[in-house]
Amino acid sequence: MNRALPNLLSRMWLPVLLIAAWWLLSAGTKSLYFPAASDIAAEIERTWIFDHAMQDLLPSLRNMLAGFVLGVAAGTLVGTILGSIPRLLDALHPEIEFSRALPGVAILPIAILVLGLGDTMRVFVIALGAMWPVLVNTTYAVRGIDSTTKDVERAFGLSALSKYFRVRLPAVLPQIFAGARVSLYLSVALIVVSEMQGAGKGIGHFVLTAQRNWAVTEMWSGMVILGVVGYGLSVCFRGCERIALRNYPPDNVRKGRS
Repeated sequence: MNRALPNLLSRMWLPVLLIAAWWLLSAGTKSLYFPAASDIAAEIERTWIFDHAMQDLLPSLRNMLAGFVLGVAAGTLVGTILGSIPRLLDALHPEIEFSRALPGVAILPIAILVLGLGDTMRVFVIALGAMWPVLVNTTYAVRGIDSTTKDVERAFGLSALSKYFRVRLPAVLPQIFAGARVSLYLSVALIVVSEMQGAGKGIGHFVLTAQRNWAVTEMWSGMVILGVVGYGLSVCFRGCERIALRNYPPDNVRKGRS
């Protein structure tokens, strides 16, 4: 508790300084493309308090979190299976590398054709994009489990489910969180891009509509809100990670982050 305030100040002084500099340097600007920070702040208060927060922000967060959770769950499950069966991993290696090389936005046209323009399409695109970092991290973490751990599994005669939930999943949890952190950032990007294609709501739809209508200050307000939400999600994720990995040695946690 005594270190909380110094830690907060050490992290916040630069963002506060940059915001103050932006506020002062943009004051009184007449630029069409770069409005004053005070105008953007006023637009955020006018537009995003209650009105568009309910209409655009909450649906975006709902779809993004649904896709993120599904992607992480699928990546963890498939990665554990592939890491536990080396021959299967070797057989599917070319297909995995081909699929993970495709950007999430590249499958958007196909997803629209198959699933339409609704929320299901957006959740699917996010889940598919979020799956790969977790899948790859989990696969190679499980494959790298030391032989001593596998000997313990055999000695206790554990079932497949017990091996998964009691031994292998806890052993690779730091690597899963490292992949999920990357997946979170991808999910934020994918929800914005997916909402720019035929959506009637969402923060991506709001930003694109404002740009098309030359409502530049509104567009900037949406971008600032998106940055704030992304930062908030990152802070929440790190808090969950800290709680989940509190009993792990610090070296294991750092190894998962590297």
